[in-house]
Amino acid sequence: MSLVLAYTPFIDAMNLDRVWYLILIPMCFFIAVGYKSVRTYDMKDYMKQVFQFTGMMVIGIAALGAGFYVLISVLLPMFAPMAE
Repeated sequence: MSLVLAYTPFIDAMNLDRVWYLILIPMCFFIAVGYKSVRTYDMKDYMKQVFQFTGMMVIGIAALGAGFYVLISVLLPMFAPMAE
């Protein structure tokens, strides 16, 4: 109980290193809400544009992650092999 009472949300960071993907979609959604609220000309398509932008961000981050995984795991050992 004392650990819960000692937590200060804006000072102490949450330990989410292993489950970062669980906050990816909400984080992208709220970024899209803020961005599209400023950049949208017609508010009748607002939520449609928010969901499209959220999807584009999630797909883009997943593609970057897959690309960097291939770069580090496959291509880098081909060009700079480690001495054994």
